[in-house]
Amino acid sequence: MDRIQAVLARRAERPLVIPFVTAGFPEPGATVPVVCAMGAAGADMIEIGIPFSDPLADGPTIQAASETALAGGMTLRGVLTVVREVRLSPEMDDVPLLLMGYCNPLLRYGLAEFVRDAADAGVDGLIVPDLPPEEAQELSALCQPVGLSLVFLIAPNTSRERIGTIDSCSTDFSYCVSITGVTGASGAGGDSTVEFLQRVGEVASKPFVVGFGIKNASDVKRLGPHAAGVVVGSALIDRLAVAADRVSVAVEFVGELVAAARSCGRRD
Repeated sequence: MDRIQAVLARRAERPLVIPFVTAGFPEPGATVPVVCAMGAAGADMIEIGIPFSDPLADGPTIQAASETALAGGMTLRGVLTVVREVRLSPEMDDVPLLLMGYCNPLLRYGLAEFVRDAADAGVDGLIVPDLPPEEAQELSALCQPVGLSLVFLIAPNTSRERIGTIDSCSTDFSYCVSITGVTGASGAGGDSTVEFLQRVGEVASKPFVVGFGIKNASDVKRLGPHAAGVVVGSALIDRLAVAADRVSVAVEFVGELVAAARSCGRRD
């Protein structure tokens, strides 16, 4: 069983906690210790953002983090180096690492070369927000032989028919966007988000996680019972931006989210 499938098997016990960090933020050397610390603190999967100058799905916090990372010299090859270094830590052997990034850097790198290098580095999956399933055939064909999982996004205004299409195209799980907006925006966790997740659950045959606008333990408690996992990004990056001890801040925050997920109890 691969890392992602092994982790998804835990979702019956509690919602999964999936933190997001931008590679190279707030400085190039910060990412590896923070990621390793979050894995040790109980993060089930970790998303690592590939910094990009035009991150269409991201709000001000992650946009600023990308700008800082790029100014500090982070590149796509540098992101893969981060993954390789993370994989040297024994506590990270079983924690899935997903890269979240946009088409342009991948095409510039070369899709075939990128997929090969990502798999060799220890990447488990890819989230490419500006790549719809209809245009992902080439990437999907490259990912399948090397075991890279593709995760496609489901928006709140997605039709039932399209939910089924996205569910079938996502390799292991899909990613529900809790709001019709960008990352970090407010509004997640309300009744409309719960209703959206319930609607997805009526159609999807694979697990799905929820992200965008999830900021704290209360949001995890509210949404966790309705999804396989919750993704928290901007709220964590906001804390890292001002932290004197980034590792301690990351451990404390992830610990709060994991405790909230455990309080949700066993899921059906």
